[in-house]
Amino acid sequence: MFETILNLFSGMGYVGITILMAIESSFIPLPSELIIPPAGYLANLGKMNFLLIILAGTFGSLLGALFNYYLAKHLGSPLIHKLARSSWAKFFFITPEKLAESEQYFHEKGRVSTFIGRLIPGIRHLISIPAGLAKMPLSEFMLYTVLGAGIWCTVLATLGWFFGANEKLLKEHYHQISIAGGLILLIFIAYLFWKKYYAKKKNK
Repeated sequence: MFETILNLFSGMGYVGITILMAIESSFIPLPSELIIPPAGYLANLGKMNFLLIILAGTFGSLLGALFNYYLAKHLGSPLIHKLARSSWAKFFFITPEKLAESEQYFHEKGRVSTFIGRLIPGIRHLISIPAGLAKMPLSEFMLYTVLGAGIWCTVLATLGWFFGANEKLLKEHYHQISIAGGLILLIFIAYLFWKKYYAKKKNK
């Protein structure tokens, strides 16, 4: 799968990174963890430029964030929440609860939440919506979004670079890494089930 992604990026280049990150930053659930790290790996091999990867990823994130921002700003809160309750929203893993969570996070943290939210999974692709609903000044929204997305893309690109630089070592310990990854995944799944059960029990 990783080699397939590498081949994809070799063909799409920086424009592909921009497009995919724009999709990731909108309401479509495309993990950025599948976009930037493979590009960082290719940068270590000398096939891509590390700085251009970060710039392309950040620019794409800004485009996707602006889409959500303007969508929320022009549609307004009642219609946005109505859309979040629709059947197609669930297909994109958008729920009224997640939307409410992002709105609460925005109101608690203030405008800086647009920056911090870019670094938090589950909040990252929705934080632009409450910013749009609150009609946050565009210049501030763009500044915080670029800063947050830039840091996130840098972290992911660095991880990809590290993988390329230590590929031999990682392959030698692939079995242990796979076991550790599997355990982390199981713990995460167990946490999701516990959280869902706890939420149901709390609502009764």
